Amino acid sequence: QVQLVESGGGLVQPGGSLRLSCAASGSIFSIRSMGWYRQAPGKQRELVAVTTSGGITNYADSVKGRFTISRDNAKNTLYLQMNSLKPEDTAVYYCNTVPGLGTWGQGTQVTVSS
Repeated sequence: QVQLVESGGGLVQPGGSLRLSCAASGSIFSIRSMGWYRQAPGKQRELVAVTTSGGITNYADSVKGRFTISRDNAKNTLYLQMNSLKPEDTAVYYCNTVPGLGTWGQGTQVTVSS
């Protein structure tokens, strides 16, 4: 079972940037596809970025060109670089395997507001 701890969220103005990190325990991290999910108030959790064990990435249309997912298998850590942030990016961000087989962490709040 993969345990996950997200960090790096905060309050940022529109157009700003944040970098999220996800520390994962468990030896399966390096062989699993990993993803960043987000859940906005009143909405379902959605997958916004995926990276395979080999580093192939894919993004939801809403974040394509603005977000970059990356991973460091040696450190069991997943990252999400978020640029050109918009108010509609406001959500709690979570990491997990794809599909979500690990234990969901607390997430990290990202608020984009002026």
